[in-house]
Amino acid sequence: MHKAMARPWLLPFGLVALLASVAQAAIVEHTFNVGNLSISQLCQPARIITAVNGQLPGPTIKAREGDTVVVHLVNLSPYNMTIHWHGVFQRGTPWADGPAMVTQCPVKPGGNYTYRFNVTDQEGTLWWHAHISFLRATVYGALVIRPRAGAKAYPFPKPHREETVILGEWWNANVYDLERMAFMTAMPAVHADAYTINGKPGDFYNCSDANQTYKFQVRQNERILLRIINAALNTPLFFKVANHSFTVVGADAAYTTPYATDVV
Repeated sequence: MHKAMARPWLLPFGLVALLASVAQAAIVEHTFNVGNLSISQLCQPARIITAVNGQLPGPTIKAREGDTVVVHLVNLSPYNMTIHWHGVFQRGTPWADGPAMVTQCPVKPGGNYTYRFNVTDQEGTLWWHAHISFLRATVYGALVIRPRAGAKAYPFPKPHREETVILGEWWNANVYDLERMAFMTAMPAVHADAYTINGKPGDFYNCSDANQTYKFQVRQNERILLRIINAALNTPLFFKVANHSFTVVGADAAYTTPYATDVV
């Protein structure tokens, strides 16, 4: 019978490695105030939508692999509410996943709830959204998970900068009422009045203008990491830039073998 022998000289090195690993992880904390936002698009009278922190899209959560994300949900809206963290593994924290009546009861108007989970073994682009009724049409945002060691750890050439592009749908009507009507009539909900990029419908629709278009400047030979998210409720959407091509390097917070394409 062999007797295991302790090696005291190994302990300091193991302790240092553990401390270094823990030191690199952080707690990323946000407060999501879900409430009413008055907004006018497509030359329609201003109407009230449900949004987070008065933004459309909502705030972007930026974390590094291994971090702990803590989000305090404060429901100031007139509707029940939950938030789903789309694509997060939720290892050991299934109660933080967010689907109403599946992993949690809805947060009632005036209530609050705290989500706490780790983003481990995932790097890339995910997103979050309401997971109750059609409220996801306006309650959504990006979740960006960067390498723990920073941009130098990307398995592809380091980008000069990043841009998040969230595709969505816009209805002039109240989306909560649209869902109720679809349920009562057993008919699909009507099509969106517009498709959006980062909450803006662009200038291709009737009575819209350049001020309702999302824009960002690019320079020749600049390498930009585009984080593209389809937040549409009912529609598969595609993304293309005229006379340009892309190199896809990741999907759903996992790296891919890079490949070239002119449409995503």
